[in-house]
Amino acid sequence: AKQATTSSTISQSVTIHTPQKKQSAGFDKRVILREILKTERNNLKNGIIFCNKKIDVDILDKSLKKHGFDSNAIHGDLEQKERTTILKSFIEGKLKLLVASDVAARGLDIPSVSHVINFDIPIHPEDYVHRIGRTGRAGRHGKAISICLKSEIKNLEKIEELVGTKIKKITNVLSSLPKNYSANPKIKTQSKSNVNIQK
Repeated sequence: AKQATTSSTISQSVTIHTPQKKQSAGFDKRVILREILKTERNNLKNGIIFCNKKIDVDILDKSLKKHGFDSNAIHGDLEQKERTTILKSFIEGKLKLLVASDVAARGLDIPSVSHVINFDIPIHPEDYVHRIGRTGRAGRHGKAISICLKSEIKNLEKIEELVGTKIKKITNVLSSLPKNYSANPKIKTQSKSNVNIQK
């Protein structure tokens, strides 16, 4: 298989999550993402968060705003004028987080991005290389963090094969919770935890 290189200035890591129930996957991933953003806040100058589907771009952007994060979304359905305004504010440092789909991010020229976060593992491994290539440019150090569901591990393995390296595995806020704990208060579980997921 043909290999693709990723810049040595990008530190790559991935956290793997197995949701208790399939319907809680999106909710859990949003909890994990918020914790990543809080952990990285001192180093996070700005970041692009990638989703595989346009619908998830909107859901995630609304959720981040609701939790007090400075974010905006770009996807294929936006008017060109609106898209240009959002990108301009991101490039000028007025907007911290850009939630995007692969299609919307194609051809974007953003010179300095400190973080790229894969909210979804891309289906095509080449997209991973394109996504994370938005950080660590011109000798600057960049960070690429991915959230991977157990069901996406096959796609993660294809990425590792393409880039020719094992991506560092990290724990997440839900890793340390009891097995039958659910982050989603709507999904009842037997065990209670004193971890405040909503904060």
